Formats: sequence, C-alpha cells, structure tokens
Amino acid sequence: MKPVRIIILAVAVISAAMAGLLAMKLTRGPAPQMAEPLIEHAPTVNVLVASKSLPVGSRLGADSIHWTAWPKDGIVEGLITEENRPGAVEDLSGAVVRLPIFTGEPVRQEKIADSSSRIMSSLLPAGKRAVATEITVATGAGGFILPNDRVDVIMVRKSENDGIYLTETVLSNVRVLAIDQQVEEKDDGSKSVVGTTATLELTPDQSKVMTVAQQMAERISLALRSVADAQEADTNAADHLLSGDGQPSIQVIKSGSIVKSDAAAVQNQK
Repeated sequence: MKPVRIIILAVAVISAAMAGLLAMKLTRGPAPQMAEPLIEHAPTVNVLVASKSLPVGSRLGADSIHWTAWPKDGIVEGLITEENRPGAVEDLSGAVVRLPIFTGEPVRQEKIADSSSRIMSSLLPAGKRAVATEITVATGAGGFILPNDRVDVIMVRKSENDGIYLTETVLSNVRVLAIDQQVEEKDDGSKSVVGTTATLELTPDQSKVMTVAQQMAERISLALRSVADAQEADTNAADHLLSGDGQPSIQVIKSGSIVKSDAAAVQNQK
C-alpha cells in the first residue's frame, strides 16, 4: 500500500475516534451535583450580656449591655432574657454593679443592684456592715490594696507592764469595699491606690471587734492576702475583745488594756 493511502487511512480512523468521543460526551449530559448537607441550627434566645468589662461600683447603660443570641438549652435560672424582660436594657440603666462582670458574660440579677440604691449600701451583702479604718502607705501594703481585695487586720499595741509591743490578728480574710471613696480601679490603668481610709466588709460582731481594736491599738495594719484565699472563711475575729456573755456591758479601755464591767457594776461604783 502506498504511503499516501496509509496516511489518509490513519487520519480517517483518528477523526472517527474523536467524533465518537464527542458524541458520547454530548449524550451523557452534565455531571450530577453533590447535595449539600443540611445543617440544623439549635434554637436560640436573646440574653442580656456585658458589652465590656464592668468593675465593681460601675453603672449599667446602653453602651455597656446588649442582647445576644444564646442556645435555648443553655438557659439557666438567673439569666435575663428578652422574652421575659424585653425592656431590660432601659430598665437596668444606672444599676450598680455589685460583682465584676466581664465582656460577653451574661448579666445576672444577683450581680447588680437597683439604680436608686446608693453605691456603698448596694455593694454590701445582706447582714454585712461597712467599717472604715485609717491607713497609710506603710500600713496599707504599700498602696497596693485595691477594692475587692482580701486582707488581714493586724493590731499593734504596747504592753502596759513591760512596754513590749504586741501584735495580734483581730480579723482574717475580710473584703475591702473601697479605698477612700474609690470602689473600682482607676480608668488610666494604674493598679495601686494610695489612700488614707479603707472601708471593710464585716459582720456585726467583726464590726464590734474592729471598733475595740481601733481604740486599743497604737497602729492598725492591713496585710494583703492572695486571691486564692477568697473561698476561705472570713468570719474569724478576736472575740475575746468582746464581752462574750451576751448581756449589756460597758467595756473600759485603759492604757491599752480592757476592763470589763457590766452596766450594773458600773452604776454601783458611782
């Protein structure tokens, strides 16, 4: 066979093959598309959360709280929802923050106080008292004590007999409510607060112990405690400074020593 015929035959075979492939593609149609998986979204409820970190003593406002979607099965008692309180943003405007609230954290009713409340009284839990004591840089942990810190109250007094200075921890692990009239950290980011007065959160009995200690002591010092001690008991006090019998009594403090006398005995001595 002549070479020319061979070339023509090869071209014809190749053309026929290409035509067959093209016909097969046209008859098959477009490739099937993969079905997208269906994603079911869990039902949500709008919950009131903090737009920014809110320290103790700050007040709520439209710029500090907002509604955000929250899984419905994650709703627990105490959360403020738009379904239950649709006007909460306006109603809580001006409310005082009693415990720190962080950015994105749900606002709980127990962490805030009514807007008509005074700041200091709203910070006090039920049954507690606010008692102030004088401090200096030397007696206040170098000025590094901040509101909401925990401290021990140490009394220093001079013995009447031998003139030796005695120290005693009269209160343990009590919370600092404020330094002077400051109930939160400074806005400029500084951490230390150098003041002249510390206001402490005490029980009624601790308040009595503190009052007696202030009269007896030559100096009252505050010892700063670790934040890890916040869960420890804070009701310990030097109860021996009180009368102890539960009856009306008069306590006379003379030269750093307590002379305990009940009211009737004092009247008889007059």
